Amino acid sequence: MIVTVTANPATDRLVGLLERLERGAVVRAEAARDDPGGKGVNVARVLHAAGVPVTAVLPGAADEPLLAALDLRDVPYRAVPVRGRLRVNLTLAEPEGTTTKINSPGPRLDEAELAHLTEVLIETATPGDWAVLSGSLPPGVPFDWYASTTTRLQGAGVRVAVDASGAALSLAVEQSAPDLIKPNSDELAELLDCDPDEIERDHRQAAARAQQLRDSHGIGAVLLTLGGAGAVLATSEGSWSCPPVPITVRSTVGAGDSSLAGYLVAEAAGRAPAECLASAAAHGAAAAALSGSALPTPSDLPPLPTAVAVEPA
Repeated sequence: MIVTVTANPATDRLVGLLERLERGAVVRAEAARDDPGGKGVNVARVLHAAGVPVTAVLPGAADEPLLAALDLRDVPYRAVPVRGRLRVNLTLAEPEGTTTKINSPGPRLDEAELAHLTEVLIETATPGDWAVLSGSLPPGVPFDWYASTTTRLQGAGVRVAVDASGAALSLAVEQSAPDLIKPNSDELAELLDCDPDEIERDHRQAAARAQQLRDSHGIGAVLLTLGGAGAVLATSEGSWSCPPVPITVRSTVGAGDSSLAGYLVAEAAGRAPAECLASAAAHGAAAAALSGSALPTPSDLPPLPTAVAVEPA
């Protein structure tokens, strides 16, 4: 089973605009659509749609609309009661595919609530499982929470994937050794203090940078998503690259989460690294081809691209 934790879940409210967004103007829109979101929730939804056993762990009172939305989709979850109300994030989608996201900070978790969330995560994941720690951290949660939680999970025999940014990601990399991280070019460049354009221009250079990070911190694998430039995977066995999947981009919301889910779908099936990368690329592309915050199901997937071994520059 795969367990995801989303410390800062949100209802993702999509407003489809009928014309280009202009500051200060009155813009016509379609009816709004609400989906349960937050990066770990998104990963859980894609995994569940693919038939992979998954449980989402998240904070939220019993009457939260987000939990009701998960019930409607039959996504298994364990919710930890908290006093604050979960946030609503707004996505404004323009007709040609440009999206503008407005994210709220989320409720503050006190020490007892965070401890409860951590213990539910630890007891839900069992040895051999994957635990996915992803997304922003809400107010009250220290930036090293992913790092300390990774160490505890790995001590219990659980493999850990981290998808975060900023201090939460850097501390997870520096203070623990996740089995998998999923940065984009900007996040990898921030970790290595290099130019993100250098990473996106050349898959060989991207593989070299991913291997540099993996080797220097003992990380199991780096799944580097490059948006329209494809994706790269670096492991102890080698490096692979995947070209961009030809699609018409309608929305990039949830594309990175879908890529991580796609990797885990293939990994759970015992696929080789190149196949895991191809599955990640296909799922990410499928998400980008969907409108708003919609997430891909198996019927949405394009043909698997071909991932090839690449020699780091």
